[in-house]
Formats: sequence, C-alpha cells, structure tokens
Amino acid sequence: MEDRLIIFDTTLRDGEQSPGAAMTQVEKVRIAKALERLKVDVIEAGFPIASQGDYEAVQGVARTIKDCTVCGLCRTAYEDIDRAAEALKDAPSMRIHTFIATSPIHMKAKLRMKPEEVLEAAIKAVKRARQYTDNVEFSAEDAIRSDGEFLCRVVEAVIDAGATTVNLPDTVGYGLPDTIGTFFREIIERVPNSDKAIFSAHCHNDLGLAVGNSLAAIKSGVRQVECTINGLGERAGNASLEEIVMAVRTRQDAFECDTRIDTAEILNCSRLVSTITGFPVQPNKAIVGANAFAHESGIHQDGVLKHRETYEIMRAEDVGWNSNRIVLGKLSGRNAFRTRLKEIGIEFPRQEDLNSAFKRFKELADRKSEIYDEDLQALVKDTETMTANERIKLVAMRTESETGEIPFAAVTLAIDGDERSSEESGDGQVDAAYSAVESIVGSGATVQLYSVNAITTGTDSQGEVIVRIERGGRIVNGHGADTDIIVASVKAYVNALNKIMFAVHREHPQASELTP
Repeated sequence: MEDRLIIFDTTLRDGEQSPGAAMTQVEKVRIAKALERLKVDVIEAGFPIASQGDYEAVQGVARTIKDCTVCGLCRTAYEDIDRAAEALKDAPSMRIHTFIATSPIHMKAKLRMKPEEVLEAAIKAVKRARQYTDNVEFSAEDAIRSDGEFLCRVVEAVIDAGATTVNLPDTVGYGLPDTIGTFFREIIERVPNSDKAIFSAHCHNDLGLAVGNSLAAIKSGVRQVECTINGLGERAGNASLEEIVMAVRTRQDAFECDTRIDTAEILNCSRLVSTITGFPVQPNKAIVGANAFAHESGIHQDGVLKHRETYEIMRAEDVGWNSNRIVLGKLSGRNAFRTRLKEIGIEFPRQEDLNSAFKRFKELADRKSEIYDEDLQALVKDTETMTANERIKLVAMRTESETGEIPFAAVTLAIDGDERSSEESGDGQVDAAYSAVESIVGSGATVQLYSVNAITTGTDSQGEVIVRIERGGRIVNGHGADTDIIVASVKAYVNALNKIMFAVHREHPQASELTP
C-alpha cells in the first residue's frame, strides 16, 4: 500500500522502563520474534549504552530478526551513537534513534543547555549516526511543550543533516487530540523540507489519551506511530499498539492509510509480553482483555446471535481469539511439545533447556488434564527462571492452615548452594511463607503489589502470581506459576528477590543528556 502507516514498537525499550518490567536478553529475543510474526515495521530493542546487558540484548535481537528493522536508542553523545551502531551492525536492517529535549523546561532544568547548544548537538548527533546508516531517526523530547519556532528550526536542521524520520513525542502525556492534530499539521506545513522525512508520533498515556492523540496525529499526516504491546511503558504507559492498529484497520472510512500488521498474532503477542513482564492485562482492556468480546447483557447476546455486527465491530478471530487452541496432555510426546512451542514462538537453543521444560511439562500434565498455550507460556517462563543463574532457589516448603489457628509456613532456600531453613507464622499462608523467606534472606524489601491470576479456566488451572517489591527506591516484579497457589507465590517472591538483591546497573535513557 502506497500510504502505509509504519508501526514502530518500543515494548523492549520504553515498555521496559515500567517499574519492574526489566527483561533478560532471552526474554527480549522471544518478544522480538513475536513482534516479527506480528509484522511490526521497526523494533526498538533497547538502549545499548545503558548497560552491558542491554547492549547484548540489542545485539541478540539484531542477530535474530530478519523481517523487521531493528533500532537502538541513544542520546546525542558520540559514545552513545557508536555503541548503538556496534550493537546493531549484524541486523539486516538497522536504525539509529537519537534524541535530545527541546522544551524550555527540559533545556533549562535538566540539560542546562541553551537552545543553540541543543540545536548544535542535534545536528552533530544525526551526522554521526549517518556515518553508520542512512536510516536515522531524531526525536525532540518533550516536543509538545516546545516553542514552535525553535522546534521548526530543529526539525529543518536535522532533516538537512540526514534524519529520515522525525519523531515529535508527547513525552509527558500533556496533549489533547485536537491540539496534537493541529500541532503536527502546522509543523509539517511550516518546515520547508518536511517532505524529505517521515513524521512520527510517540504519545504517553498520563491523561489516558495516548491512543486518541496518536490517531489524531495520523489524521494530520504522521505516518509512523511509536507504541507498545498492551500499552506498556513509563508511568501510565504508552499508546497501545493493538488499539491503534485495530482502530485504523476497522475505520478505513476515516483513515487514508493502513499497516502491514498480521492482526491474528495480536493476542499471542499480548499474552507473551504480559507473562514475561509480569503486568497482567485488565479484563476490560480493548482488543486483548478477557472481556473484550464477551457479552453479558441478554439484549446484547440476542443481537450478536442474530447478527454479529449488531454489537461487534471486529471479529474476535481477527485478533487471535479462539485460534491456535491446541490442547496437550500427559500422553503428548516430546515432538508434539517442541512443535507446539515453536508454533507459538518459543525455541530453546540448548537441548538441556528443552529437556528441563519437557520434564516440567510432564509434571504439570500429571496435575492438570489439559494444557493450553497459556500454560506453556507460563511453564517456559518458570523454567527460564529456575535454570537461570539464580542465586536464591526454593528447595522445599510446607504450610499449615486451620480454622481458628494461626497459619504457619516452613521454607528451605538454597543461597549460592548453601541451604537454610526458617519457620514463621503469619496472617495467612502466603504471609507466613514470605515471612519465612525474609527471615532467611534479610533483604529489607517491601511488598508493593501481590497479584494472582488464573492462567486458564477451571479449578485445576495454574495460578500465576506477580509480586512487586521495592528496596532503596528500586522496584522489580517477580513471577511464579504453579497449580498450588502458595508455591507459585513463593516462587514469585524468590524470583523478585534475585532481581533486587543481585542487580545489574542499567542507566535510564533520560537520566541525563550528553553532548558530543
């Protein structure tokens, strides 16, 4: 299609900036492969200079993905740009994305730079990036709150310097749909060389308007939107990829463009991101929520049964519902297990990892008669957690609960191979178990969130537990799954403790701006 809308997915970068949503290299590659099946155009894989781990994750995505452009974020510092280029060099199609803030408040309070210094830094950064690739994106951070005249100067200059995409983000979610539409229209009209670049919108959801603002930008000439699966992202999140894609696809009467997205992959991608990050999808979430295509009202049910379009503007099957519901069981063999994993985008590079996952699959099948794709996602996540270099491991546990008696838990952990045990009581079995764990590790962390979700239907469903803990201002999420919810809870807590007690430093991409 000549007038195509480019989908720039930043789940692996901006989505990862959600407190507790940090991903390993293996997890980033898994999500990237799902995004490739979804047919997004650009995958922003991370911020290579942030840490060695982030560099290796971007490198891993670049070496794996063949059908999407892989992008790395960098500030205007030359070392940032050089590091990104090094991480991306093996990608069949690469993009360097450099940014600097242009709003008065950011330039004065954060950068402590004068407008002319910011302009010079932006030009030099784009020129440096062009030494590595002709696919360069420039972002004017906090563009929506920037002075219009100065912003036009910056945009014109970076296009002259070689930027092929210009992103004007609503970094703090301040915009409204009508003002966003006018903003983009005027910038495109005022910048003389605007026809030489693709304009992009990156909207945050602080006022719940990220999708609406993105759609307004599209109607004003923007042909790239930056978004995330499930709307994941800093603070209130980013614009939701699935909502933007389906709005444009469903309302072709209103939009003069479309995407290349394979919408049947949306639900699988949503579930994978939710499982890996530990951020559950709310039931009434558009497109991918459990209730998105459910009808409770008798009038609605009657209408849908008579003619689906009375109450459904999209087909559930078009976004992945009721598809690929292959059920495995205890009689399923290793080949069926491996084949199904591959079909949902999961492959193990090492045979021993596959063997470990298959063993856990058989153990689960003995406790649960039917195993669905959601069970497999959770099982693989749990296997990766257990086979990773975890310094704290759950060895054994026992809990007791009786009406009128105080619940009790006995827990044994291995810390760097040294087994330690503790017994504690609490307000419930989970509280008692957590107290026992804490008495062993002495982390000093506090639990901020404890969430339990049934992975599938039925009383034999695996319970998926997400626990969010905080220590010294750092927040992480832990994940655990088991048919026994108490065991799942302790697994999640131990997973979180490993992350928070043995952390790898990672710099925030907006912690500071560096100039060449």
